[in-house]
Amino acid sequence: MNDAAPPRRIWLCADDYGLSPGVNRAIRDLIERGRLNATSVMVVGPAIGREEASALGAVAANSPRCSIGLHVTLTAPFRPLTMHFQPLDGGMFLPFPKVLRAGLLRRLDPEIIRAELMVQLAAFHEMFGRAPDFVDGHQHAQLFPGVRDAFLTAVKQAAPNAWVRQGGRNQPLARRLGTPKALLLDILASAAFLFGLSILWETWMSGKSVPGYPSLVVGLMTIGGVQLIMIGIVGEYIGKILSELKARPIYFVAEHSVKRVEAETSSSASERTAAE
Repeated sequence: MNDAAPPRRIWLCADDYGLSPGVNRAIRDLIERGRLNATSVMVVGPAIGREEASALGAVAANSPRCSIGLHVTLTAPFRPLTMHFQPLDGGMFLPFPKVLRAGLLRRLDPEIIRAELMVQLAAFHEMFGRAPDFVDGHQHAQLFPGVRDAFLTAVKQAAPNAWVRQGGRNQPLARRLGTPKALLLDILASAAFLFGLSILWETWMSGKSVPGYPSLVVGLMTIGGVQLIMIGIVGEYIGKILSELKARPIYFVAEHSVKRVEAETSSSASERTAAE
């Protein structure tokens, strides 16, 4: 790690509070132990109510820097809180792939989505007596097309001071790619396809070509392009695997906590020795 870089605070958040009693107990226990400082609540979950909300609020009140947010839910196997929510699948939200497909095809009604989000925000306020500290989405549904605008509108209206979780960072394209060589192979494959199309266009428009040349070139470009695309995809996966094999830790929170406990233990032992 770079010693010159300024330290950054890391917020560890556990989603899905309200999914089950076991999940609720585990999240409260981790907050009490100081291993978590944020959790998001599913107000449509099967294990959420006033008692569970009160228990979480009591634990969070005794834990410094603990935030409680709303985990907006718009996917199965949960049911909406509004009566006229559409589309549904057996009285429940659509599964994740179908919601994403409907969003990409612009088949989600933003007004219906906004009404459901407003009711979920109101349910959170009724349980905890205040607006959420932050708002995110189950399976990142808040980022789907057709949902994002309704999500931002509802949060701005019902919880204007809440943070909104973003499922990504704005980075240059070169930094998003694990292996630029894979991108180069994909570019070469696209060039091969374009060259094959140009041969077909020239043959159809002019009608003058060496017999067998268009079919041979187009076949080679098509097969070669598919091969290059597949090699690029495999190269991207190999790059990700190599990054994981380096075993670089994502977070240093556990290591830091262990070192802090060891340091406190050693200092207390030294103080006892000096006192003796």
